[in-house]
Amino acid sequence: MIESPASFVVRTELQKAAFDNGFRLDLGLDSGWFHYRSTTAPGDIWLAAVGKSGPWFLSVGRGEVAAEMAVGAIARPPGPGTTTYAFATLAELHEALDVTYRLGISLPDAPLKEFLAATKNASRTTEAERLVVQRVGQDIFRQALVRYWNGRCPVTGITDPVLLRASHIVAWAECESDALRLDVHNGLLLSALWDAAFDAGLISFDDTGRALRSPNLTPIAASELKIDSARALTLTESHRANLARHRAKHGFALAAAT
Repeated sequence: MIESPASFVVRTELQKAAFDNGFRLDLGLDSGWFHYRSTTAPGDIWLAAVGKSGPWFLSVGRGEVAAEMAVGAIARPPGPGTTTYAFATLAELHEALDVTYRLGISLPDAPLKEFLAATKNASRTTEAERLVVQRVGQDIFRQALVRYWNGRCPVTGITDPVLLRASHIVAWAECESDALRLDVHNGLLLSALWDAAFDAGLISFDDTGRALRSPNLTPIAASELKIDSARALTLTESHRANLARHRAKHGFALAAAT
């Protein structure tokens, strides 16, 4: 049973967990749960605990964030938010809060809002002006992908920023709207070699996130990419829809899995 009223130690630990991970607006108690909000990531969270040694609970307000978290065990009974998670340790709670914050500032509406605010007075009359606007969007898109994928290529595990590329699944020029151009589900944070191969249509991914190779990919290139040992991507339905367009554009068949 959730400790209510919480001891000073529990409250201090929960406040520290929230503050350390970007949720610094303390909205007080809500039916025994500590309610927090961020000034930069939309959506509310609630925290609670059972005694000084846990378990520890996180209830997430935004359904689209909760749908992608894949952390902890779903808690019963649920908390005030859309989905509530239970954690055995404080370290696990901190990790989950970090994921919650990163998803909150990178899911589709946040990058688009940032782009619209940054370009609302920008002229698009000339090609040079349109290129400036595009660069602004691509910079915002990259930052959002870095947050979404936690600064790591999900295929290779590479974390060196200079070796990571923000790869559009549906190319910028082929997107029907700015919403799709800035949607993190239309992007992968790939290492430079994987990005080049993906952009050229020499590789793609199936609906389970496994790498697909084109017949045009040479054995040497496949060996350098280490396709046979590549990690599978964790995908949403939006990722899958966009990857279906990428596969169709480049003539992939799902039966061509490595």
